[in-house]
Amino acid sequence: MRQLPSASVLSWHHGHPAEWLWWLLAVLAFFVLPQYLAIGTLVLIMVLFALSFDLLLGFAGVVTLGHAVFFGIGAYTAGLLALAGWNEPLSGVVIGGAVSALVAAILGPLLLRLTGLPLIMVTLALGAMFFEGASKAVWLTGGDDGLAGIQIAPLFGLFRWGLRGHVKYLYVLGWLLVLTYLARRLIASPFGVTLQGIRENADRMRLLGVPVLLHLVIAYTISAGMAGIAGALLAQTQAFVSLDVLHLELAIDVLVMLVLGGIGSLYGGFIGAPVYMLVRHFAQQWNPFYWMIVIGLLLIVVVRLGRGGLLGAGRQVLARLSSGISPR
Repeated sequence: MRQLPSASVLSWHHGHPAEWLWWLLAVLAFFVLPQYLAIGTLVLIMVLFALSFDLLLGFAGVVTLGHAVFFGIGAYTAGLLALAGWNEPLSGVVIGGAVSALVAAILGPLLLRLTGLPLIMVTLALGAMFFEGASKAVWLTGGDDGLAGIQIAPLFGLFRWGLRGHVKYLYVLGWLLVLTYLARRLIASPFGVTLQGIRENADRMRLLGVPVLLHLVIAYTISAGMAGIAGALLAQTQAFVSLDVLHLELAIDVLVMLVLGGIGSLYGGFIGAPVYMLVRHFAQQWNPFYWMIVIGLLLIVVVRLGRGGLLGAGRQVLARLSSGISPR
């Protein structure tokens, strides 16, 4: 059994110097690579989605294949609001996240009584049900044609979205910054420490008098709300919502991103999402039929050589370098 996080590990969630390097690179990409801002915006959205899933999987220990449901609910909510005439972007994102959180709060007490394989299978079935329901409800979701013609009002009434994607990129980056700060504070709080205790040994936490199910439902609701915000951002920045936002492939993609970056590190999605999307892009250009072979080989290498994903491998390298140069 793994040990509970030490005080030094918990304090790391209050901030780490290496974190600022990622944010610096994200800002530099805005100035240096303006022609790739559309792709960069999508990467940032997937980073946020991976962050939401890491709160659930990495810190609460809840394994699910239905997290794309909440991403899709947020996307469709924001898209339907815009088509109904509610074009203000910030409130649209908040409402999208709130609807996803509400659905999770309703489903959580039922789903989270299960663990392990039963939970995986039930959430897999739940995702399939939502996907098929959205496919059949053409009057609401547009079915296979999706929701098109989404128009969003200028941000703060001043900044128009434009075709180059400058406002969209900074808009999503701002949301990611705020939610990352809130997630870091949550994980370093007593509630976050309790979640990690439940992840390590739920039975022992019950013996200590901790309401395990309540804590898991709260974590599930918060995670779903963040996933809904990511989906709403996708709808607003792409001005289109398709059935892909509810597809099982999206749930698998975010899981692969976390495995690549490092599950339970809070920042695994920050590394895993860009790496996965770039490798996938170039692999699909190399061969549109067998590109998953490249992803599979990458996963094998990361899992075999880097405990804790790419972040864990980086820490191991830094530890060896520091031990090699430290005075004896």
